[in-house]
Amino acid sequence: MNLGDLVVRKSYGGDVTFRVENIVQNGAVIKGTEFRLLADAPLDDLVQVPPTRITERGQQAQIKATESLTRLRKDRQEQSQRSGESVSGVWPQSPKEAAYFEVPGKVLHLDGDALYLKKSLSLYEQLRIPAEGHHIHESKMAETLYRLLPRVRPDIVVITGHDGVLKQQHTYDLYSLNSYKNSQNFVAAIQVAREYERNFDTLTIVAGACQSHFEALLGAGANFASSPGRILIHALDPVYIAAKASFTSIRESVNLGDVLNNTISGSQGLGGIETRGSFRIGMPRLQNLSTLKVAPSVIM
Repeated sequence: MNLGDLVVRKSYGGDVTFRVENIVQNGAVIKGTEFRLLADAPLDDLVQVPPTRITERGQQAQIKATESLTRLRKDRQEQSQRSGESVSGVWPQSPKEAAYFEVPGKVLHLDGDALYLKKSLSLYEQLRIPAEGHHIHESKMAETLYRLLPRVRPDIVVITGHDGVLKQQHTYDLYSLNSYKNSQNFVAAIQVAREYERNFDTLTIVAGACQSHFEALLGAGANFASSPGRILIHALDPVYIAAKASFTSIRESVNLGDVLNNTISGSQGLGGIETRGSFRIGMPRLQNLSTLKVAPSVIM
């Protein structure tokens, strides 16, 4: 078995596909290809699979991911249409003067996984959402946010990576932070962000990973967090919520039911509280859009 090989675990019925990240003696560190899951496993529990092989669970996740992305793109188009209708109502007699620009909420994304971060930034770009991403170990996220927040001044912060319940302990308490791999690090990062901006509608915080301590993350000040059901979440679930917050108008609240039902992991994977969007329109159309990093839209 080599680094980069795709494998499944016999002890779990081969339900999730992993990539081998490291091999130490008779064990391996493996990372989920679809889910934000980092695990240790004995080599004799791993079975190598070909790149074309997709587990039933992985196939379901891919279908749901495609549906979620399609929904995001549709919502993005509908938001632009509503922006145009709003501007037309202001200057209905002069369409040329009604040129406008869009200012989606800006995202600062901290991720403990470099590959997932790359996928996330690609999705932000597809949706024309201004975003800055950093690959940061979960234990360093709090101090990194303390440094980055005053410079980036985001509307939305995503704090994610890897997590999980430490079930190798003889006894564990799902309501104790000591039972989790990284939930305490996410809590510390959320607290730094919330000290920077206490208004939940001015700074939206999306936090957590697989099986994270949902209640602790919300209690620390997150608007949205994983995982109410202590389940695995898809790699792009935090991005879906950040995107919805980014192009929901500041005049509206993010539709909780719509968001949670259309994430890939569903309401057992993520939850949250009522939160106002951060999307704005401006007029007239700017000649130089690069300074605002906004997506141009014009009514012709």
